[in-house]
Amino acid sequence: MSASISLKGKVAIVTGGGRGIGKSIVKKFVEAGADVVIASRKMENLEATAREFADLGGRIHPVACHVGQADQLENLVKEAEKAFGPVDIVVNNSATNIGQGPCLSVTDDMVDKMVDINVKSAMRLINLTVPKMIERKSGGSIINIVSIAGLRPQFQGLLYSFTKAGLIMMTKSYAQELGQHNVRVNAIAPGLIKTDFSSFFWKNEDRVESVHHSQPIPRIGDPDEIGFAALYLASDESSYMTGEIMVIDGGALYSKPGGGTI
Repeated sequence: MSASISLKGKVAIVTGGGRGIGKSIVKKFVEAGADVVIASRKMENLEATAREFADLGGRIHPVACHVGQADQLENLVKEAEKAFGPVDIVVNNSATNIGQGPCLSVTDDMVDKMVDINVKSAMRLINLTVPKMIERKSGGSIINIVSIAGLRPQFQGLLYSFTKAGLIMMTKSYAQELGQHNVRVNAIAPGLIKTDFSSFFWKNEDRVESVHHSQPIPRIGDPDEIGFAALYLASDESSYMTGEIMVIDGGALYSKPGGGTI
């Protein structure tokens, strides 16, 4: 797939681009020729990713950024434009999940942090980049990384589920309004993918066993499987697709009774 899809001449921002799903998305983008600005709080992860993918095709520029801070997002966009020019593709991948536990234990501070990082950061980054896409009449692609937890409640994951559900509805709302400007807004909803972020789940032997016995495709997903989907959504090959939630979960949403959800 990556050999036949070209992003040459495109500039992308990928938040959370130093590891896991974000890192795999960056790899697919640079293989397709895009110039990619990668962002996260930990510069060492970003620099390691930039070195690892340095010879794949497109260029990579790392920028330290806490996506929960509006001024740092503004700086991220300025750095992207300074390094490579106008932004064509935005991948809102950064997320947190500090609220894992009983719903009645949720605090106001936890809500504020989860909303800032999982929802408001995406809205802010879209609002910082899309008006310029419209002004240039160049079109663009926004890709929000959500979760099947936003489509079906995650047990003891109230905050993660409702923030991802909010991002899903935001995806549809932006798509409805921005399509007339040739700016497409789609989302990818992964199931259980083997990353550091989801290690709470896949390091639990009982949960992995449940996946193996209940999920139609009885295994945990690989980050590259999300990367391929993001490449498609970023490219002109998906030019007639907007407002969609691409579910990549091994069939977890259709798991057998008792299989649970991640």
